[in-house]
Amino acid sequence: MDVNETLSKMSISCSFRKVVVLTKKVLLSWSSGKDCAWALHILKQQQEYEVVGLFSTLNEEYNRVAMHGVREVLVKKQAEAASLPLEIIYIPNPCSHEDYERVMGEFVARAKIQGIEYFAFGDLFLEDIRKYREEKLKDTGIKALFPVWGVPTRELSQQMIDAGLKAKITCIDLKHLPNRFAGMEFGQAMLNELPTGVDPCGEYGEFHSFAYEGPMFSRSIAISVAEVVERDGFVFADVLPDDNIERLIG
Repeated sequence: MDVNETLSKMSISCSFRKVVVLTKKVLLSWSSGKDCAWALHILKQQQEYEVVGLFSTLNEEYNRVAMHGVREVLVKKQAEAASLPLEIIYIPNPCSHEDYERVMGEFVARAKIQGIEYFAFGDLFLEDIRKYREEKLKDTGIKALFPVWGVPTRELSQQMIDAGLKAKITCIDLKHLPNRFAGMEFGQAMLNELPTGVDPCGEYGEFHSFAYEGPMFSRSIAISVAEVVERDGFVFADVLPDDNIERLIG
């Protein structure tokens, strides 16, 4: 057998070998809003990482996501639409700093045993929040990941809208926005109405949202906006699952 024939057979043999790509296991912090949903969309496009689940912290008395005010049933519907398992971490009400640290510490320890390498977050540019997350994961064996970090928020909000992400505004801070924004659709019309100084993604806490459709989901989540209430300087729009509509479009 000459050299050329040998090389040819080696080439054919190599072409049939299965290429194994080792991905890093990621859990994504899930607040139910547009930013974490977009982070999931970005991560799904990166071969380096594999999102193996979502985790959400809920007030155990009200079964809602803090600040967003989103019901547990809707967070579960998002996880189903994303085809990912969801772990809910119940936070006592009221919750002291010590209680929070204990509960989250136990969760981190469980995640490490399960082989999780990264916790991903939908934070955009607030350095103090990023530093806090990185500090809390230091020496745990799990690293912090920020897939949407640093993208200018005007540009980022437009990317979300253009890609078909849809969300309802579930909470607004009256120091920054009038109450009419509660329950509004996150979209171009809303962005055009934002007062000067309000971040287009609400990164300073001006508003929070619930994502119900987009490229990160296999299907849309049918919802309706019910009661709108004001509490302690914030206005909350209660988003409800609309099961009748889901049956019609499913």
